[in-house]
Amino acid sequence: MPFYTPLRYPGGKRKLASLLEVLIRNNNLTPCTYVEPYAGGAGLALHLLFSNLAQNIMINDVDPHIYSFWISVLEHTEELCRLIYDTPVTMDVWHRQQEIRKDVANASTVELGFSTLFLNRTNRSGILKGGVIGGKRQDGSWKMDVRFKKPDIIKRIERIAEQKERIHVSCDDAVEFLDRIEPTLSPSSTLVYLDPPYYEKGSALYENFYKSEDHCNVANRVSELKLPWLVSYDNTAPIRELYKKYLSITYSLNYTAQVKTLGCEFMAFSPLLQLPDCLHTGTSDFPLLRNIVLLQSA
Repeated sequence: MPFYTPLRYPGGKRKLASLLEVLIRNNNLTPCTYVEPYAGGAGLALHLLFSNLAQNIMINDVDPHIYSFWISVLEHTEELCRLIYDTPVTMDVWHRQQEIRKDVANASTVELGFSTLFLNRTNRSGILKGGVIGGKRQDGSWKMDVRFKKPDIIKRIERIAEQKERIHVSCDDAVEFLDRIEPTLSPSSTLVYLDPPYYEKGSALYENFYKSEDHCNVANRVSELKLPWLVSYDNTAPIRELYKKYLSITYSLNYTAQVKTLGCEFMAFSPLLQLPDCLHTGTSDFPLLRNIVLLQSA
């Protein structure tokens, strides 16, 4: 499966592509408008777009760093690609990009967008506030440029920009985003996928993380949503409680364990979605999903 996004993203859900493909087809949603209130790296959205299972994608992220990157890709493509091509991948530049990241108010859209890309590709696990690959003395086994392959990154950006008429980007709070877009969309041709910050480790992974009440607010808004949706999280007791009235599954995203157990991930489904049979039986028709366990609704 090709990679379309230029970003590396903690908790990226590209491995769910085969599941979403089946959901879209089985529910006769194709070609759909695909909506992600927490877009992040948007790898899954771009996969569906380039597979033509989504006619349009709406990617939203409240983080101004992520939003600035996507706006730069779509509206300032040449300037962004020139910065990628011309900028050396050095520790001096890394420190400068950290300064830009922290001073959002005084950075231009492209400056902030490039800073986001630079730090995402040079930091461990793509975490913007994380440490640099190879360490600040660059004496590690891997150096900071190991994930910064300029020709490949530029190619991906240019390919995405060619589809900009089909891509809609916004920078709203997720609940406010849903309030705004829901009246404009049809339940018969829309799929909303929510992947909020992890419940337990969100503060370590994301610039914008949630408190318990934020997770509750999202669950309450989802309960009112009149569009087909699915929600994924880390598998924790508080999250299972919030979504207990919906059919849900737990699963793992690895290739190792073969025994059915509660996985490390959780997903709940809208009553408007017809689920594939394999989710009811626990078999895995999806190559990258393991240990699927169906949790009946309360």
